[in-house]
Amino acid sequence: MRQSLSTVFLMTTILIVGGCASDLDEDTYSRSEARAVQTIRTGTIESLRPVNIEGTKTPIGSGAGAIAGGVAGSSVGGGRGSAVAAIAGALIGGVAGAAAEEGITRAKGVEITVREDDGNTRAYVQELGPQHVFRVGQRVQIHTLRGTSRVVAVP
Repeated sequence: MRQSLSTVFLMTTILIVGGCASDLDEDTYSRSEARAVQTIRTGTIESLRPVNIEGTKTPIGSGAGAIAGGVAGSSVGGGRGSAVAAIAGALIGGVAGAAAEEGITRAKGVEITVREDDGNTRAYVQELGPQHVFRVGQRVQIHTLRGTSRVVAVP
């Protein structure tokens, strides 16, 4: 019974942490960004550099891991030993859950340096969508909303 309960908690942890992943590519908008006015600037890509975008670090991963680890640990031994194992399992599970969340939500991205038409040069970092490839010399638009910008290929 405790083994199946541990399995349920582990699967729930994976689903919750996976659900925390957010898309940072040019085609994904949050619900709050929909229908909001954006400022558009145009420019030309001067350089591209691959980067890693670190994963999220919320209490969800560590909390779910701690619960799963505590449940798994409590199934070890009996009495006082079971309580100690539950505490150790919760601590180890919390650390493992946090690491799993960060790893699952980590992404490959690109730093896009753009010479904008106003003469300024700015760099933008974003996740690459699966069907989008930028190239040096390409014309792009920079969409900015509430201080957050994204680079979009000019159609």
